[in-house]
Amino acid sequence: MTVPTAIVSNGDCALHDTGWSHPEHQGRLPAIMKGLHAQMPDLLDRALQVEAPAAGEGDLLRVHSPAHVERVREAVALAGEKGRSLNLTMDTVVSGASWDAAVGAAGAAIHGVRLALAGQAETAFAITRPPGHHATPDRAMGFCLFNNVAVAARWAQAEAGVERVLIVDWDVHHGNGTQDVFYDDGSVYYLSLHLAGHYPGTGHPHQRGYGPGRGTTRNITFPHGVERDYYLTVYEEAVAEAADTIVPDLVLVSAGYDLLAGDPLGGLCLEPPDMHLMTRLVMDAAGPASGRVAVVLEGGYVPLRLAEGVVQTVRALARLPAAAD
Repeated sequence: MTVPTAIVSNGDCALHDTGWSHPEHQGRLPAIMKGLHAQMPDLLDRALQVEAPAAGEGDLLRVHSPAHVERVREAVALAGEKGRSLNLTMDTVVSGASWDAAVGAAGAAIHGVRLALAGQAETAFAITRPPGHHATPDRAMGFCLFNNVAVAARWAQAEAGVERVLIVDWDVHHGNGTQDVFYDDGSVYYLSLHLAGHYPGTGHPHQRGYGPGRGTTRNITFPHGVERDYYLTVYEEAVAEAADTIVPDLVLVSAGYDLLAGDPLGGLCLEPPDMHLMTRLVMDAAGPASGRVAVVLEGGYVPLRLAEGVVQTVRALARLPAAAD
């Protein structure tokens, strides 16, 4: 029986140890799971809870260079030998468990797509950690080791017969890694809505793709403290236009909850109920792909607010009304 949504996770994601002073710390996932558990009376018959297998190295290599994959593997091995977390880059930390966490996160993204495409669930939410959208083909950065959304998109194209993919990225930061992967690829439309002038300093509106990919990248920037109503209006129009342009077989969302008001790494003013509306707008715009929507966790650094945002997204995917404030 097909259920409205699948909640997909991999237990190794919880073991990625960045240290409690790091914004992307181990408290994020327990907060999400606690929030979702409280929703179980409503979600019981509408959500399938699934443990995903890890991604294989071949899945990673559709996006990342062999040298990058080996750098991550070696850094994690060194952290394991030393028995402590190490900086792979200035802001990206690995521990001895980070390889398993990273391939578990990529595997959860793939498995969410697999379930949606196979009709076992209409939609999916992949609870992934570490996040992914800053990871370029050759570089880990911005807390990200492998680009989970990009790996899932390439898996769908290589293994499931998907031709056209729409990726909507609502994280407060630009997904520079995702843009880099697909910038010259007309089969994947990348739409990012993010805070202007924010980390990593990429994602300018004039960047619209290159060669065969010209017109299938779009960056929309907002100033600090932009009004919610304006953001949501622009978002709705941009998602609809992107879907009309690519006519996707699959829609992926890079869902960062650092766009919520009060996030220490943010600067926008969205609230958790807005996540319900934004998810529904993606589903509505997807058209024939409305049953092929997979949401993949990115940022969000206030655990309680993160959990509230995820709950609203999952309720939308499950075709339930927004949770009360």
